[in-house]
Amino acid sequence: MNGADTAFIITATALVLFMTLPGLALFYGGLVRARNVLSVFMQCFAIAALMSVLWLVAGYSIAFGGDGAYWGGLGKAFLNGVDADSLHGTIPEVLFFAFQMTFAIITPALIVGAYVERVGFGFVMVFSALWMLICYAPVAHWVWGGGMLADGGIFGATGVKDFAGGIVVHETAGLAALVVAVVLGPRKDKSKPPHNPGFVMIGAAMLWVGWFGFNGGSQLAADGGAAMALTVTHISAAAASLSWAAWERIKYGKSSLIGLVTGTIAGLASITPASGYVGPVEALIIGGVAGVLCQEACGVIKNKLKIDDTLDVFAVHGIGGIFGTIMIAVFGAGNFGAQFGALAIVGVFTLVVTYVIVRAVALVTPIRVNDEDEYTGLDLASHGERAYEFNS
Repeated sequence: MNGADTAFIITATALVLFMTLPGLALFYGGLVRARNVLSVFMQCFAIAALMSVLWLVAGYSIAFGGDGAYWGGLGKAFLNGVDADSLHGTIPEVLFFAFQMTFAIITPALIVGAYVERVGFGFVMVFSALWMLICYAPVAHWVWGGGMLADGGIFGATGVKDFAGGIVVHETAGLAALVVAVVLGPRKDKSKPPHNPGFVMIGAAMLWVGWFGFNGGSQLAADGGAAMALTVTHISAAAASLSWAAWERIKYGKSSLIGLVTGTIAGLASITPASGYVGPVEALIIGGVAGVLCQEACGVIKNKLKIDDTLDVFAVHGIGGIFGTIMIAVFGAGNFGAQFGALAIVGVFTLVVTYVIVRAVALVTPIRVNDEDEYTGLDLASHGERAYEFNS
């Protein structure tokens, strides 16, 4: 065990959890109407708790329990055989378990943005549980756990390059969000603007800081590689923030706070898969393009395809993660065949599995609240609480 590496990953683990609680919760909560803000907080917090338990029960073992081509088995369910002295590289394995647990928390939490303001809480919990175990954990094994897409798998000695989750986290969450949004259907009323842009900015700032642990920690060592990953993460986020705001000003004559910080998230998602393989100049290019690309994708999804992915999960995270994964090959750090092949395999798997899970869960618990509850707001209808004295 290396003490410096261990201390660094302990810090990174806390930072990645901070991304969901409270970062993502505030970011999403500020974007919805006042009558639904507590429901978003509830969904994010409950998902964090449920995924933590399920990661211990089986998720970690499925992802990292063995070296099978398709899944890791159940040999490490409940951390069987893992104690304080067990190592994963130079860090305790229980710490690697905890670090990866925070990824298993935020990935299904990202999907929340697609169905806010109209989904039943029971559906959120059952769907998230099944999706993490059946979709996320196997994909994590394929790419990071020695499975079929990793080094020595179907793409040869080098395998697919996905440093911190462009495929494992952002493509899967983005495509799952698209499926849920299509099955769920649009909101009855989409006219109200975000109720608290201040929450959105604070949440985005927390995500930006937390992403240093997300990408930097994925090096699993306190070394120059981690320092570079952290640096390029910051550069991409900054570039995408500026390019989104600039493109918004060109199109509409004004740059919005919501747009600026959404650009930040687009830059962070796009650099995630490439953060271990590129330098600052490449990060500047990735972020600069991502701010425009993801903004245009938002318009295509909402206005042309008429899909009510409420908070643009696919346009920002899905498109961003896919774009960053491809840019690894563009900059010569990966093989085009492996990058595109892995994107296709994971994409098809995610779409099919997510659709089956949604339809199966809908047989057990309603996927959508009724019209009256949607009008009243999920805070009061689903949880018996309200965030403000006067709801709007």
